[in-house]
Amino acid sequence: MYKYLDRIKDAQDIKNIREDEMVFLARDIRKFLVNKVSKTGGHLSSNLGVVELTMAIHSVYDTSVDRVIFDVGHQSYVHKILTGRKEKFDTLRQLDGMSGFPKTSESIHDPFNTGHSSTSISAGIGMAMTRDLQNKDYNVISLIGDSSICSGLALEGINFLGHSKLDMLIILNDNEMSIDKSVGGIAKHLSKLRVNEKYRRLSKNVRGTISSLPFIGENAVNVIKNVKDNIKNITVPGALFNEFGINYYGPVDGHNYFEVVNALKEMKKIKGPKILHVITKKGKGYEFAENDPTTYHGVGKFDFTKKIEVSNKETFSDIAGKSLLKIFNKYDDTVAIAAAMIKGTGLDCLEKKFPKRVVDVGMEEENAVTMAAGMAISGIRPYVAIYSTFLQRAYDQILHDVCMQNLPVTFLIDRAGIVGEDGETHNGLYDISYLSSMPNIEIYSPKDAIEMEKMIDALYGKNCPVAIRFPRGIVYNLGFDKNEQDVTAWEQLSYKGDSTILATGKMLNIALQAQELLKKEYNMDIKVINARRIRPVDNEVMDNILDDKYIFTMEDGIKTGGFSAIISDYVAEKTQNPKLKFFSFPDEPIAHGNVDKIYEKYGFTPEIISKKIYEIIK
Repeated sequence: MYKYLDRIKDAQDIKNIREDEMVFLARDIRKFLVNKVSKTGGHLSSNLGVVELTMAIHSVYDTSVDRVIFDVGHQSYVHKILTGRKEKFDTLRQLDGMSGFPKTSESIHDPFNTGHSSTSISAGIGMAMTRDLQNKDYNVISLIGDSSICSGLALEGINFLGHSKLDMLIILNDNEMSIDKSVGGIAKHLSKLRVNEKYRRLSKNVRGTISSLPFIGENAVNVIKNVKDNIKNITVPGALFNEFGINYYGPVDGHNYFEVVNALKEMKKIKGPKILHVITKKGKGYEFAENDPTTYHGVGKFDFTKKIEVSNKETFSDIAGKSLLKIFNKYDDTVAIAAAMIKGTGLDCLEKKFPKRVVDVGMEEENAVTMAAGMAISGIRPYVAIYSTFLQRAYDQILHDVCMQNLPVTFLIDRAGIVGEDGETHNGLYDISYLSSMPNIEIYSPKDAIEMEKMIDALYGKNCPVAIRFPRGIVYNLGFDKNEQDVTAWEQLSYKGDSTILATGKMLNIALQAQELLKKEYNMDIKVINARRIRPVDNEVMDNILDDKYIFTMEDGIKTGGFSAIISDYVAEKTQNPKLKFFSFPDEPIAHGNVDKIYEKYGFTPEIISKKIYEIIK
């Protein structure tokens, strides 16, 4: 089916492909990617953009020995194709199938698990230092994007790398995007480098002159390098990377296989820290993705012969944005902050009307949170919209800068709970646990879209940190609304039975279905309470059920430090009477897969839960 790609069985096979066949191999890889990802879903445009670059890396390096770290890691599909995993693509991101990110347990060619941005440089430094300490011989390459390189962790790594003088290569894959357009000062600097053809021609000439000499003494190399650096300081605005002590080379055309191969061969000859700037285009070779790389960044199953039509179904992210729009119309002391995810967090509708009051800081979650703290202490009410999994990066800023100062910052925590196919690095299972250990913060989890909208409105004006966590995906409403009372207090939905289920957020729907099955299958009544305020506990409602036979908790988070722990602590202080049973995810990484199948695997279906409750009570 694929004339050239079918000749690739493992990582060494690309070295047997003739140079004049490489363009056809690249074409095969793109066809394969579009075909396979259209059937499973996954990250498409980012992988289409690194085809020639990844081919060049495997042509020059041996990834069974050399360490190539993909950052963020969602652009590693081509790498997986070239390292013997082509036949597994039908299982991509499926339960018990191949991960959409590099996994050390999956292949010797994956030296580090990645999923969040900006880890590759620091991880590479650790590997390079270990190599030198152990007197081993292998290359270390960190492949990082122009948005990821702007984050604090990446800049810390760059700062140390220049100081350390370690022999290591950073490949800067510059496609001007993360998911949304790249922002910030470094992005502007890269834009200047990108368009500076005068320097690009000069850089090529210097490299060509050096590489053509049969033998160069060390002094001659230093002279040429100093001349080149001095010219670079004149022709390139800022010469940012050179100032860090990292030799900059490029930019090169990331879709010209031969140009990238030649550049990488030169990089192997040059010792010390260096960065190769490669220009690529997201979605390259597939017209729909080239024209709309954001839509094709992460896709579900689709018909690759047609353009993906943007769904008009509302998501919880959309509800968050529309709820803020109402607040922003009423109060001018409000600002929204996102980290490279304006559209993903639903703030695009807000940005259109209030562009000066919506801030995209890029992939800088720590900066976003402390910036919000600075605003809050100065009289502004900031809303920080970040995915649950990425908010983990700002743990210290939430604790130290917001909670300890008791500042009115509201966190809109998107993609809370199980997210599915992106897997263990992206599941939002930990926010309840780490936030509940912090002082002053209140944590909420609405049962549906109606409750979420009312809750965001009701919580405006709170003089303390607030976190509102909500799931990924299309909006659902549970078909009833008893929210005429305080939507921030607990909601008791039934009163019959001598035991109670306390359920938060998305879990409430499963709890109600389990309640129905208990009545239908076992003629057993059980009370259900919508514990939409996770912290602090609703004392009045809680005290009314302390004499129950059993109290069950249900949460889309881990047990340790989670909602179950909060309830356990409360009960322990009040009485030892009720027996507590917890439904939560285990303290282990939850692998990728379809959300419903993951719920079934871990016992989160109404059928399994109702049966367990019956067996426990009886």
